Amino acid sequence: MCVLAFAWAAHPRWQLVLIGNRDELHARPATPLAHWEDRPGIIAGRDLEAGGTWLGVSQQRRLAVVTNVANPDGPLPDKASRGALIADLLTGAGRYADPAESDLDDFNAFNAIAVEGGTARLFSNRPRPTRRTLKPGIYGLSNSLYAENWPKTDRIKAMLDDWLNFDSGNETGLLDALRADDSPQVEPRRAQQSPIFIRNPVYGTRCSTVVIIDSDGNGRISERRYDPQGKASGVTRIDFRWPSSPPSR
Repeated sequence: MCVLAFAWAAHPRWQLVLIGNRDELHARPATPLAHWEDRPGIIAGRDLEAGGTWLGVSQQRRLAVVTNVANPDGPLPDKASRGALIADLLTGAGRYADPAESDLDDFNAFNAIAVEGGTARLFSNRPRPTRRTLKPGIYGLSNSLYAENWPKTDRIKAMLDDWLNFDSGNETGLLDALRADDSPQVEPRRAQQSPIFIRNPVYGTRCSTVVIIDSDGNGRISERRYDPQGKASGVTRIDFRWPSSPPSR
């Protein structure tokens, strides 16, 4: 993901709501949101180049999402896949299922949020390896440091806050809002001023995703995909249920 907002135990109706856009090279192969056959219980899209994912949920009461932190020099090729980190967090198995701070430097710069049971945690390795529990509230992440709010991060948090206050319960409104803040891709040095939705035939917004889970554990993950011209090319919605376990407060 490149920008997201995450509401954790911030509304009496909703355990959590997550909204965000994934920006990527349109040529990079990926599969749409689906149940993973090789890792039962995971619902996510899949990056076919590295094999991991950017965002997903597990029916074992897990959620995980990652944003890459911008690096003007590009990623280091010898680092582990950030998508593999998210896959391990979703399954609760593998080397990075419960990463210690010392594990976080195995990856290129990133921020991640992971939910397991009634606890949400933030993981980041910039400016230093960090692992901390999130209190109830609304959080935003983009391609900047987790403590730094870019303008589009503030806008997407406000977007989610407005939806929670209106409490429509309709995720289509959130998908539409993620498309509304739209303009062509800006130059990399102005990335912090970029829109939430980027239209560009080479590198732009590939999909918007919304996850809503109510206080009874009834959840839905919705993904709307876009072609290189920024036109919607498909929508997938998958309902799931989490076992009862209220968020930690």
